Formats: sequence, C-alpha cells, structure tokens
Amino acid sequence: MLDKIDLNEVVVIAKKAGDAIMQIYEKDFRVAYKDDKSPLTEADIKSNEIICTALQEAYPDIPLLSEENKEVPYKVRKTWEYYWCIDPIDGTKEFIKKNGEFTVNIALIHKDTPVLGVVYAPALGDMYKAKKGSGAFKNEQKLPLKVNKTPEKTLRVVASKSHLSEETQTFIDALEAESIEQVSKGSSLKLCMVAEGVADIYPRLAPTMEWDTAAADAIVRESGKMTYQYYPSLQTQNREALRYNKKDLLNPMFLVKSHQLTVGNL
Repeated sequence: MLDKIDLNEVVVIAKKAGDAIMQIYEKDFRVAYKDDKSPLTEADIKSNEIICTALQEAYPDIPLLSEENKEVPYKVRKTWEYYWCIDPIDGTKEFIKKNGEFTVNIALIHKDTPVLGVVYAPALGDMYKAKKGSGAFKNEQKLPLKVNKTPEKTLRVVASKSHLSEETQTFIDALEAESIEQVSKGSSLKLCMVAEGVADIYPRLAPTMEWDTAAADAIVRESGKMTYQYYPSLQTQNREALRYNKKDLLNPMFLVKSHQLTVGNL
C-alpha cells in the first residue's frame, strides 16, 4: 500500500489547506469552543474539508481519522490496516494568537505506526515530509540538518509554548548537562525541531492526542530519531515507541530524542 502513495501529492493537499488557512488568518475571524473547551475556528473546518475531500478522492480505500470529524468507534478502527490521521490545524491557540507557529498535519498510519507524514507551517513557509524508507526532509533538505556531538555539555530542549506543564518543567530542570538551553515552540513543530537537529529532546509530560503527533512522528522516525513513551514512575525506561490507533486516542507522556542520547535514566 505504501508504495502506492505519492508523498508529493499529499504535500500539495497540505499546501492547498495551508493557502485556505492563511486567507482566514489574515483577517478577523470568530473563535468557537468545543465541548472539551478547545478552540475551533472556520480555518480548522475549511482545512479539514479540503484535506479529507482530496484524500478520499485520491485514495478512496483508505479510511480517515481527523480531529474535526465524527469519532470512529474502536471496533471499526481496530480493523484498519492503513488509515489517514489528520489534524487540520495543530496549534489552534497559536493560530488565534497569530504567532505563526501552527501546522497542517497529515499522516498515514500502518496498524499502529506512522509511515508517512507531512507537516506544513503555512505562516512560516516550512514544509516537512517523510515516507518510510525514503528519509525525512525540510524544504527539500534531508534531515537532520544539525547534529549535536556534545550533548553532555550543551543540551537543547524544546517545550510547549501554550501547554508547558509543571511536570515537564521539573523533568527539564533535572536533566544532566553542563548547560541546558530551553526554547518554546507551538504545535508539532517541536517534534520537527528534534528531527531537524536544532533541538536534542522534546519532553511532553502533558496530554496530547494521536493526531497531534502522528505526522511529525513519521518525520522524527525517518530522521533517525524516535518518539518514546515515558513513565515518570519507572526508574529505567524500556524505550517503547509511541503507538497509534489505540482504543483511547490520548497519547501517554512521551520523549522525542535520538536513539543515542542518554541523559540520566533516559
């Protein structure tokens, strides 16, 4: 199935969604709130419509899971071999703040693993893409772009701009390195920063959903890094990769980092 997917076709779809988002971004827009109190704008709805329609036309046999679509029961989802996992705008809070740090996320999942991902930041003009076995790229440059050869001296940590939890900050403060450089970023761009090599580690000890991470996680994995489940109560982590299409679509806590990076009990 994967060899039948044209990655560049998915890139085009993400760009079309991004163009529609930017038309709304550049004017005044209304903000509604869903039952879980998360914000929703007309840009989320328009982007979702563009992405879902285009993917259904191009790949009618592959089901869709999107943040803005009706929830699909697990008894249906668990039969899926492949499916699209979509977040029409990841970082809606950043979109509302108009700081540019929001993305269009489109992932293809095989069973429980992301095997293709497109992350487009339309306000920044950055396009990340990856397909299993073909590498990961930012604006056509192969990732990673940078490699930190001395993480024990200087460790660059990226954390959430709008959702920095006390647990995450405690984790960062406990890291063992001569110098810790902490930066904040919105949306799935944090995972992409680790894939790119401009950040060494991204700890997420606060709630996320599968569609928040899936596309960027594919990029992380193809860049030679990994997104690991993280459990603070364990003295030694077992380095189990983040899994998808779970009965509960809520992600566990996780760390994004290179396989080689060892800091403390990581």
